[in-house]
Amino acid sequence: MKKKDYWIAAIFLLPAVLLLIVFVIYPIISNVILSFHSWNGIFSAKRTFVGMENYQVILSDKSFWRSLTNAGIFLFVGFLIQMPLSYALAILVTAKIRGTKVFRTVYYLPVILGTTIVAVMWKNLINPNYGAIIEILKSLGLNSLAFDWLNTPGLNVWIVALVNCWKSAAFNMLIFCAGLVTIPDALNEAAVIDGCTTWQRIRYITLPLSKNSFKVYSILCITGCIKQFDMIWAMTGGGPNATSSTPGILLYLNAYSFKLMGRSAAIAIILLILGVALSICCNRIFRQEEY
Repeated sequence: MKKKDYWIAAIFLLPAVLLLIVFVIYPIISNVILSFHSWNGIFSAKRTFVGMENYQVILSDKSFWRSLTNAGIFLFVGFLIQMPLSYALAILVTAKIRGTKVFRTVYYLPVILGTTIVAVMWKNLINPNYGAIIEILKSLGLNSLAFDWLNTPGLNVWIVALVNCWKSAAFNMLIFCAGLVTIPDALNEAAVIDGCTTWQRIRYITLPLSKNSFKVYSILCITGCIKQFDMIWAMTGGGPNATSSTPGILLYLNAYSFKLMGRSAAIAIILLILGVALSICCNRIFRQEEY
């Protein structure tokens, strides 16, 4: 490559590099510095250096570990329920059968709805006084299940995680669809000629060739669950008594309710490190050999 070509490439890369520095690298560095200080968020107020105190307070706080446990519930639902569901839907809508376009549209409808709309809709559906699902349970004689699910510690997080799964399953379906359509038809046709069943083709052809899709899904699922805020905030507000709080809610409350900007920044850095570490693990697990 000629020297002139390097300059042309640098000129085209410069806007992207500047955006990366201004909106990613600088905020991260600024946040790391803030996490070692005590500050109430007022611009003119003095920042007091406190060292590792913010991290010590957070890591010794039971509410933080409880919030991580709740994020773990979202991860559990994401990997053991949402991932198989999204993958099954992707196989269905990419199959050569009639009506796949209709299925694709219908499945994607929850994704189009806003998070707050979905949260309010499901809160009404499971409302203990007039919710349609609760009324159905009562009509079936299952009165023991007709109680306030969202105000029951231990259960409310699972309910919100399932609602979140319902909303985002179709979006993740598209991730798997993108991988499935790249699998050559010749492989499946050869397997059919050799007498392979549908399950054998899925197990020995489709699944192994979908590693990259599973990797993308896993990284998005991990980062999304760790920073989960909007759905849980709209449905439970982190209650009752912070039993359904997530790290994202703790970060928000420390920053804007308690004015502990340094502690909030420390939570953000811990989540960043955790997300990067888990993402690296996913890259290693789903590493696909190239031939």
